[in-house]
Amino acid sequence: MYDVKGNLRQVLADLPEGVRLVAISKYHPNEYIEAAYQEGQRIFGESHEQELRLKVESLPKDIRWHFIGHLQTNKVKYIAPYITMIEAVDSLKLLKEIDKQAAKCGRVIDVLLELHIAEEETKYGLTPVACIQLLEDGEWRALQHVRICGLMMMASNVDDEQQIRSEFRVAKQLFDECKERFFSDEPSFCERSWGMSHDYKIAVEEGSTMVRIGTTIFGPRVY
Repeated sequence: MYDVKGNLRQVLADLPEGVRLVAISKYHPNEYIEAAYQEGQRIFGESHEQELRLKVESLPKDIRWHFIGHLQTNKVKYIAPYITMIEAVDSLKLLKEIDKQAAKCGRVIDVLLELHIAEEETKYGLTPVACIQLLEDGEWRALQHVRICGLMMMASNVDDEQQIRSEFRVAKQLFDECKERFFSDEPSFCERSWGMSHDYKIAVEEGSTMVRIGTTIFGPRVY
């Protein structure tokens, strides 16, 4: 078995107070999640509804599950009963569907708005302009069962540290603008989710409050 416990301890040692770890467990077996759980880790990230459902049914009930991948609106109803946070909301349409399904479950679901800052076509998300536009339009304010808690993004998958750092800074500046203009009275709008296995140390330096790390803890994915 991969040294999940040792790897997890190393990652946690790198994180300053106030930065939380989302352990990305997609495609990894339950015993790896259980090993991390035994070390005190409680937040795990999954991106496939069917795999997530099986894990929810078979693993400890106090795990806080984050949905971290691109989420189709027709899948929301399956995860709405139990998901803690949906990290990658990239449209008003998806926001409304989450609100609708959360209402059916009598829940309020926390979400993050996903930004597209990296110049890679494979990335989903709102451009900074589109993010501001969505918030300015104000329809989200009528939604009673969804709570926007911050922003998330993925930096370009490159070796250029300055490029990665500059993309994180754009995200932080946008977060500050959104906080000031739309959420100044909302303490819950506080999350900046950026940083993965290859760049989380830079992300922490650039204002991240939540890093999403899988490979460094669990090793290569088992498909």
